[in-house]
Amino acid sequence: MSGDGVPIGRRVAYLRARRKLSQQSLADRLGKSKSWVDKVERGVRSLERVSTIRDIAAVLRVDAAALLGREARPADTAARSADIVRIRGALSSYAVVRDRPMPVVPVDRLVRQVGYAWTVYQHARYPQVVRLLPGLLSDIDRAGARDPVAGRVAVVAAYRLTAALLVKLDDTGLAWLAADRAVAAANGDPVLVAAAAVQLGQVLRASERARSVLLAAAHRIAPPDLDVGSPEELSLCGALLVQAGLVAARCGDERATGELLDEAAELAARVGDGLDHHRTGFGPTAVELARCAAAVELGDGREAVARHKQAIRRNGWRLLPVEHRAAHLIDAARAYLQIDDPGNAARVLLAAESVAPYEVRRRPAGRDVLAQVARDPKAPAAIGELALSLGLV
Repeated sequence: MSGDGVPIGRRVAYLRARRKLSQQSLADRLGKSKSWVDKVERGVRSLERVSTIRDIAAVLRVDAAALLGREARPADTAARSADIVRIRGALSSYAVVRDRPMPVVPVDRLVRQVGYAWTVYQHARYPQVVRLLPGLLSDIDRAGARDPVAGRVAVVAAYRLTAALLVKLDDTGLAWLAADRAVAAANGDPVLVAAAAVQLGQVLRASERARSVLLAAAHRIAPPDLDVGSPEELSLCGALLVQAGLVAARCGDERATGELLDEAAELAARVGDGLDHHRTGFGPTAVELARCAAAVELGDGREAVARHKQAIRRNGWRLLPVEHRAAHLIDAARAYLQIDDPGNAARVLLAAESVAPYEVRRRPAGRDVLAQVARDPKAPAAIGELALSLGLV
């Protein structure tokens, strides 16, 4: 079925007739039989390969996406660029230095607004977050200037959210700016500094130096006795250890990766799943997902796939935010590609796309994996159609 509901065979027949080609002429140009073309047009035979769809499109002189009844959408890339422009504008507006007076949103209302924006983000509704951020950043700018102490919880949370979204959009420079502002706004509060450092770790994952920063923040928030530490403290400390472990994995340090994630697992066992303190999603299942991501970074696809299969069977899997689960499925698809299993890579990508379309359609990491899967001759037709509709193959 094509994207507009018209069966692809009927679309082939329509476009063939418009090009004034007979079934035999089309068959000859494709190196197929007339019977094969007839069965495709009647829907008796499905088009299973991306390469075949592309060949038919070339003969009919149309874009492959048009053959599927979809608009080719490099616009997705343009939309991502537009999102970044909007966020950059919000970060550079500096509302507090403008001459005209603006009302200051009460801190309690601002906290609720930031909380709502985080919830939208965790449900993977990223375009809605982009729409919310300009007004939100303007409000926290003024609130922070009016009362730096009372407003800093909301300020830190808003900049953390901005950094997290920019990591999705693959703008490391702008994400670093937002994370840096979160750290600065934390102003020595160990809990807020730790929370801000979680996003700093996401931004600086490719930097070896980030590991020492993350460990310093983790040790600062860690309780002297783990048995009496609060779940909030343990979650922040554990989330920082996870980020440090992923930095180590990106840098190829397998031993440090294992030690840091083992330490995080010890804290996670005390916290449990499903609590999401300080928007970290930290718990035993989150640590298992981190082990999978680390294995992918280290190039051990078999270990990553084994971790993935175990993690999604855990009860905590369904308790994680949609964003966290979808991001993990992108990692799982990379793991399957590492072991030359494009079928399962396609399956988990389609699962991610069904719950969080943005992760696959517009997030650069998701689009890259989708393109890799779709180029494999063994990939299923469904993933090929999605990639074709997005202009990726």
